[in-house]
Amino acid sequence: MTAEQDTRTVEETLLGFLEVKTKAKVGLDQDLFASGLVTSMFAMQLVVHLESEYGVAIVGSDLKLDNFRTVTTMAALVRRLRDESAVTEGV
Repeated sequence: MTAEQDTRTVEETLLGFLEVKTKAKVGLDQDLFASGLVTSMFAMQLVVHLESEYGVAIVGSDLKLDNFRTVTTMAALVRRLRDESAVTEGV
């Protein structure tokens, strides 16, 4: 699977998760906070979901709302954290 395919899979999975949780249709680049679909409290649920679903740790400077604003930015965060983890592990 290419990095692009992996990112697309993460985006599709996140769209499904968000649509179930918010009971609304969500777009890839829709600002989830500005649209009122996601609150800062729900953002913490997103952190937990991303960490458990994708095996990443979201800490420090990565814990900013801009990383959770859209499905696209969340998928990019997951991809970057996975890439960093692979480099650290020497894979």
